[in-house]
Amino acid sequence: MYNLKKCLVKLSTVLLLSIASIANATVISTEIMGGESIWLAGRTDLTIPAAGVLWPGGLARHPVTPELIQETLPDSFAVTGGDVVRVLDPASGGISFFNGFGGTIYGPAGNGLPGDSTINAFGGISGYIGTQGALVGLFLDDAIPDGTTLPPPSLDFSTSGIGIEFSNLLPSLGQVFYIGDGVTASNDFQTFVAPTGATRFFLGVTDGFNFIGDPGAYDDNDGSYRVTLGINAIPTNISEPAVLSLLGLGLVLAFRRSKKI
Repeated sequence: MYNLKKCLVKLSTVLLLSIASIANATVISTEIMGGESIWLAGRTDLTIPAAGVLWPGGLARHPVTPELIQETLPDSFAVTGGDVVRVLDPASGGISFFNGFGGTIYGPAGNGLPGDSTINAFGGISGYIGTQGALVGLFLDDAIPDGTTLPPPSLDFSTSGIGIEFSNLLPSLGQVFYIGDGVTASNDFQTFVAPTGATRFFLGVTDGFNFIGDPGAYDDNDGSYRVTLGINAIPTNISEPAVLSLLGLGLVLAFRRSKKI
């Protein structure tokens, strides 16, 4: 009887938490412009120079570009530790990363093979190893990542590291992580779990000269990525009733099994 009660309590807790997560779900549709550098996330202490002006101690810039795009601070979305973030439909759109208008457009998954881009840390935010110019995410607490504390190690999304076909990812605070279009090659939605202490989630773009070295070269990035973001929300190909039915079925089967025992 004790084991039965213990089992039911655990399963009931999971069910209630799942219902609460769905009830408290947040859905956000947003556009990420080519100049939204992930390394400026949370950096309210910085003054971004006017376009066409070199930025000593900041992000690397071209001496001059036809586009003269000014970097912008990525928007933040409220989260708490343990929240599950995912895209609800594959991210879309495209950005050109090259000098001059009308360049080749690359989608949210970026260009090249995973590992073709290796960008250094900036301030208190990690570096990035993955595809070139991908849509990426970042979890932060309330502190400004100004470099007063060392950045965490870079996550490696190359084929010899994590890769880009993962199902679930648990990054640390301050670690830039690959999102791409948010789905695997088999069209399964990928999940990103907010670490303990997280209060803010950011979306941004990776860039640097030749996509290697210090972050920068955003001043010629034409275009944008578009994404519908879910925090504790269920993707469109998974219905909420189906999730609750599966949880309820698990509860019933566990009860019956315990009775037999």
